[in-house]
Amino acid sequence: TMSLPGIPDALRGTYAGLAHPAAVAHFKALGVTTLCLLPVHYALDEEALAQRGLRNYWGYNTIGFFCPSPRYAMPGGPGAAAEFRAMVATLQAAGLEVVLDVVFNHSAEGDASGPTLSLRGLDNGSAYRLVPGDRRQYENHSGCGNTLRVAHPRVTQFVMDVLRFWVGSMGVDGFRFDLAPVLGRTRQGFDPSAPFFVALRQDPLLAGVHWIAEP
Repeated sequence: TMSLPGIPDALRGTYAGLAHPAAVAHFKALGVTTLCLLPVHYALDEEALAQRGLRNYWGYNTIGFFCPSPRYAMPGGPGAAAEFRAMVATLQAAGLEVVLDVVFNHSAEGDASGPTLSLRGLDNGSAYRLVPGDRRQYENHSGCGNTLRVAHPRVTQFVMDVLRFWVGSMGVDGFRFDLAPVLGRTRQGFDPSAPFFVALRQDPLLAGVHWIAEP
């Protein structure tokens, strides 16, 4: 939407711009049926990037799992949540599906030297996979400093609640799971019947939406 002809300047780079008639017509002309959006959850820049004046441009560093990022909302508009919901409804009315790229393999709290922002302060040992024998350190299967312990019942519940919110309240048609094998890790390695996968298959709201796994 930053360069597509016909998008009003005020809507470029916004949720509303993605659902503008000029954008919809463009998708239709291309034969597109489904839009997969890179992360729209509220994210933070890692400290190492910020110190160098850089940013996590694509947003793969989630901290606000229930919050659409306000950086894609119109200034002075109805707010990110309302604008996102309207975008999804408009695209679906035009026959297009909306799939979200979601990051549940790690969070923006980083490694042991990172900031305490949410999960670390609430229940560090349940939220993250810690190194056996040295629980001050984090297992780093994500390459981003920490690994969410999705096999823990409360973390499974948390992720399921997030997914239900985006389907039930925001209307999306499915998800692309970033580093999906991490979500199936147990102490015995990867398990295709890990708690999270079992929960997904039996959930009445989520069982029928699209699931795409990054290998």
